[in-house]
Amino acid sequence: MRKALHYTAYILAYGFWYAASLLPLWAHYLISDFLAFLLIYIIRYRHRVIWNNLKTSFPEKSDKELRALRNGFYRYFCDYLVETIKLMTMSHGQLRKRMTFTGLEEIKKVVDEGQSVALLLGHYGNWEWITSLPNWLQEDVTCCQLYHPLANEYFDKLFKFVRERQGSHCVPKKDALRWMVRCQQEGKIVVCGYIADQSPKWNSIHHWVDFLRHDTPVFTGSEKLACHFNQAVFYGDMTRVSRGHYNCEFRLLTRKPKKQPEFHITDVYFRELEKSIRREPAYYLWSHNRWKRTHEEFDAHFKYVNGRVVHK
Repeated sequence: MRKALHYTAYILAYGFWYAASLLPLWAHYLISDFLAFLLIYIIRYRHRVIWNNLKTSFPEKSDKELRALRNGFYRYFCDYLVETIKLMTMSHGQLRKRMTFTGLEEIKKVVDEGQSVALLLGHYGNWEWITSLPNWLQEDVTCCQLYHPLANEYFDKLFKFVRERQGSHCVPKKDALRWMVRCQQEGKIVVCGYIADQSPKWNSIHHWVDFLRHDTPVFTGSEKLACHFNQAVFYGDMTRVSRGHYNCEFRLLTRKPKKQPEFHITDVYFRELEKSIRREPAYYLWSHNRWKRTHEEFDAHFKYVNGRVVHK
């Protein structure tokens, strides 16, 4: 019965998403403006989390400036939502006009020389539209993005469909190593996107960085995979050119990840991401409770034993 209900919900959601995506973008932005009004003044979505994140990240700003940032985040977040809905039916040509990339020459050079690529990205700008990258690369390149599957298999299928429409593969994080080994065995060159700024659970914390004035626990899996498969590492710096138009500039961090000190790539990535955020703070995902786990709490309850996190 539950499976049937989930499937019914999936069909309804698919139909709604498809119908809504057929609207022109100007209509989507009218809806976005209305949603932003609701979130700011009526629903106050995750208001406390957003405010605390902004206030502790920008202690030098006045409350008036922080309120402007908060409201700017809400408005952009609603744009992100409607742009993601629109992604379902956008053509390759439409996306090429609205989502552009710079620094591709260096990526193509790396790929032509037979080396795979790791693209380190953040929850900044419209990261969903970056799935259109295959439109700009050679056809023999395999593009993918690592993701965490949704608990509901039908809604997971729906989001995968939208994200894979432009030719990029969604690879569950737990299957990443196996998937990349198979690509390597088949002689495929991979360009893989890593959204690397998520918050790890306690047992996955192996490194801390100074990020936006916080002692921040971070995932290091992106660096480990890049080193294991000797992937050239690039940072993707997202810029919102205008409403509905983006550019992502790829900057090479290293072609020799194995020769870098441990966690160096992760540290550089977070420094680059912070520069992007400080340039235009409203485009970051401030609604995520990114700093709910503190170093003090970790030290009080956990320790490392043979490289693993265990309770004290």
